[in-house]
Amino acid sequence: MPDLTRRTAIAAASLATLAAALPAFAQAPGGGAAWDLADLFPDDAAWDAARKQALAELPGFAKFKGTLGTSADALAAALSEQTKLDRTISRIYTYASLKADADVRISANQEKEALATDLYTAFGEATSWVAPEILSVGKAKIDRFVAANATLKQHFDFQLADVLRQEAHTLSPEGEVLLAGTSAPFSGPRDIREQLVASDIPWPTVTLSTGKAVRLDDQAYTLNRDAPNRADRKLVFDTFWAQYGKFQASLGSAYLSHVKADVFTKKARKYPTSLAMYLSGGNVPEAVYRALVKETNAGLPQLHRYFELRRKLLKLPDMAYYDIYPPLVQLDKKVTVPEMRTTTIEALKPLGREYGALFAEATAKTWMDPLPRPGKKSGAYMNPGAAFDVHPYLLLNLGENYEGMTTYAHEWGHAMHTLLANKNNVYEKTNYPIFLAEIASTCNEQLLAAYMVARARTKQEKLFYLGQQLESIRGTFYRQAMFGEFELLVHDKAEAGEGLSGETLTKLYLDLLRRYHGPNVAVADTYGSEWAYIPHFYSSFYVYQYATSISAASYFARSILKGGAKERDTYLTVLKSGGSDYAVDILKRAGLDMASATPYQAIIATFKDTLDQCEALMA
Repeated sequence: MPDLTRRTAIAAASLATLAAALPAFAQAPGGGAAWDLADLFPDDAAWDAARKQALAELPGFAKFKGTLGTSADALAAALSEQTKLDRTISRIYTYASLKADADVRISANQEKEALATDLYTAFGEATSWVAPEILSVGKAKIDRFVAANATLKQHFDFQLADVLRQEAHTLSPEGEVLLAGTSAPFSGPRDIREQLVASDIPWPTVTLSTGKAVRLDDQAYTLNRDAPNRADRKLVFDTFWAQYGKFQASLGSAYLSHVKADVFTKKARKYPTSLAMYLSGGNVPEAVYRALVKETNAGLPQLHRYFELRRKLLKLPDMAYYDIYPPLVQLDKKVTVPEMRTTTIEALKPLGREYGALFAEATAKTWMDPLPRPGKKSGAYMNPGAAFDVHPYLLLNLGENYEGMTTYAHEWGHAMHTLLANKNNVYEKTNYPIFLAEIASTCNEQLLAAYMVARARTKQEKLFYLGQQLESIRGTFYRQAMFGEFELLVHDKAEAGEGLSGETLTKLYLDLLRRYHGPNVAVADTYGSEWAYIPHFYSSFYVYQYATSISAASYFARSILKGGAKERDTYLTVLKSGGSDYAVDILKRAGLDMASATPYQAIIATFKDTLDQCEALMA
């Protein structure tokens, strides 16, 4: 059941983590402006004073308990106070988390983040009674209150409707307490899986053709799966997946326990399927998920074309699963952070003057920490935690190459989404869901790719950019859709009462691997254990959103590049809508029905066009 608090941050990009940052400094090592936390708090002392004051104010929120149904003004007063606390605490958390991520070796900053997390937890506990009390007041009375009160209508109508929408799946207060208590034991399967992978599985060591000895754990696998030497790639795959296969019984028990917890919860909450339960939070119809799976399968012939193209470009006699990661074409071209900015500004010109001016202004500010350095948190994200009152912050670890530039465009896509959402909505309606978040970032990537391809000077350069685009679609659309289909198969079988085991999971996944990669890609039996390597499966029915997002982004990018002001403004309206409505409804008003075949056919069409260009160049 949803609460009425604003989620602090969308750790956008890869990677759904609550964000973080660092002490202000003027210039990042190697160039590029870095963020300035003084925009949040002038110093640690001011931050700590704000934290202590917010903590002292939390108990006072209890005075609103029992008043929500007395009048529209009383309800508005309670929700307004909740918002005020949320905004303050969000800013406090953002400062601490950013500072902690700037250098994870500084224990004092990690302690500050822990204090901020405790404050957010206390806030959740202090306001946990709000949603149940709203439900006890009832829809008819809440609707009358909203109609009679301007504050409720302007700020809280959507959030109130969202709480009331899930009334049928909300239990009695006693039942809710009981279900809340399952959180810790139901996280056990994930903990077991992580423990097995991190410390209990004895990862083997292999010696590559270079003479380098590699202990093949998860991280080493990702670093070596694209080895230039084909025999090395085969050795890495054969050894790594065989080792996972030896533990498929234990890892299968862990994952199937997670699935059983899903089935238990969906029954308790009276949902027809686990899928329906997980999609209900964002009010996403099941038809969206099933349309994605159906249309992805219809588009598999284009994926199979890609693997044949890959075989030719890599000059291989045949194609195997261990050949899917090496780059199609090598292009060693340095791109500095200032060059990333100027190139991205040019690439995004199809989005119009308003977007371009805001982008140029924002990217010139000290909102970003762009380059890697010792102690800095890895990965990339945009943190909008305090953006409504301040501005977004971006933590990046950019390589000075094309991949780094795509990350730059991606994360600034999130930041622009946040800026536009905040500019056009009240605070309570700015928090857009992940379902929308990845559209803004991925559309930027696609516009950048189109720009680079159009301006490539040599055939080799053009093939490089086209190959990067193909690999992005393979990894973000086809692969994530395959993961989604696997989750759906497993849950459907569990809900039907079929017996499952680690061996069954391996067979199911192996069948999917072979179907998705086609008859001309050799997939060894041992590779079927790859399902156990995917930690996202413990966040049920989550990864499909990467596939839907790149599909929607492709639809909008194609329409913008082929159209004009109308198509551009339609897309920008999606970004400006923020979290004012459900994602599928915002997209539907923009002419895109995510339950239809249209968005998935759009991404497959982009994939086909890119393949056509590659084949024409090769001819």
